[in-house]
Amino acid sequence: MNYSKLAFTDAIKQLQEKQGSRAAYDRVEKMSYVDGLTEAEIEFIGERDSFYMASFSENEYPYIQHRGGPKGFIKVIDDNTIGIVDFTGNRQYISVGNISKNPKVSLILVSYPQRARLKIYAEAEIVELNENPELYQLLKPSDYKFKPERMMIFKIKAYDWNCQQHITPRFSVPEIEELVAPQKQYITSLEAEVKRLKEALSRKDNIS
Repeated sequence: MNYSKLAFTDAIKQLQEKQGSRAAYDRVEKMSYVDGLTEAEIEFIGERDSFYMASFSENEYPYIQHRGGPKGFIKVIDDNTIGIVDFTGNRQYISVGNISKNPKVSLILVSYPQRARLKIYAEAEIVELNENPELYQLLKPSDYKFKPERMMIFKIKAYDWNCQQHITPRFSVPEIEELVAPQKQYITSLEAEVKRLKEALSRKDNIS
């Protein structure tokens, strides 16, 4: 999986040469090869609750869509394949239609708290629910209310990590609650201690 070799077309290489970055990226191309997802990518993917997907339309325009679900709804099938259950949405079917004509897609997965993003080149496959019940059992989220329409499988062709620059840290409500939980517990224990001391002092005053 050499992301640079796939991403850097002749036109891009010419621009890199013009801007003075080609020599560095040429070394990256020659040295950069990963055989499938590693534990780092598998863990990162499993923690996500959304991603962005670009597909290519028959009108020659790219189409970018946000896909979301519960944390962990993107399942790693093996070290070269990930998949999701496609939930019912606005029923425009633009991405599905695009993939039916051109399976090549690009995905970006972002963790705003970690300021990290993983970009993936893949070939997508649409799998109907009745075609592979076992796969559906593997991909369906647990403890989440949804209406499935189909499944999407992504065969990973290459991936790479982007730099952190310009990723502003953002936190979801559950992430904030997790961060402040220790402080809340500490405040609760202090309040209980204050209450105990007040009651003890009150009993002492009544005895006096």
